[in-house]
Amino acid sequence: MDSFDERRRGLEAGFVADQEMMFRITARRNRLVAQWAAERMKLTPAETDAYAKAVVQADFEEAGDEDVIRKLLGDLTASGIDVEEAEVRRALDEQQVEARRQLMESR
Repeated sequence: MDSFDERRRGLEAGFVADQEMMFRITARRNRLVAQWAAERMKLTPAETDAYAKAVVQADFEEAGDEDVIRKLLGDLTASGIDVEEAEVRRALDEQQVEARRQLMESR
């Protein structure tokens, strides 16, 4: 029984670590894609920092990426930037890869 309990605890700890890493990757991705959008909107560095925090916060509205996509599309459009949803999704995908790379390098 002890080896089974140890194995179970090990698997649970691994699961928690994986979930934490996915959370960190997603938050970093959201910050990076916010910086991408802020550059297109020509925000100042201070505005970019505040905007990145707002985009990260927007991800807590619902499960998945739709809340972030909706925010980015709405903000870009409101700023007069002609952008397609596919372009925002592509930016999210690219920044996901970059966020993972950054976090793996920092280990």
